[in-house]
Amino acid sequence: MGPALAYMVLIFVVSAQSEPPLPSQVSDKQGHSLGYMGLAVTIGRALAGGVASGATLPVAAGAWAMAGAYGASDEWHQTFVAGRSGELSDWYADAAGALAGAGACWAWGIIRSRADV
Repeated sequence: MGPALAYMVLIFVVSAQSEPPLPSQVSDKQGHSLGYMGLAVTIGRALAGGVASGATLPVAAGAWAMAGAYGASDEWHQTFVAGRSGELSDWYADAAGALAGAGACWAWGIIRSRADV
């Protein structure tokens, strides 16, 4: 769970900045989606017991729920940061990215289970 917690700290630190460091080609919504996709993957990896383990549907659902909940708390956190605001549309982007990451974990779990046969 260490990498997932470290990733959460990274999101918190970036969210605490008035001007988050995004490349000019990356929109705010894309940044949210990509960030939470990565978070869901690290959470899914932790819940499944590592990269070599396959994530089941309950593991993927848990990763999505945890990343989505963290996204909601991060939007709330941003309401306390000068120059930032918590927006429902940003949380939608967080949740969509987390769903993609959790889906990737589940797909990896299916591939891993078929490879073991």
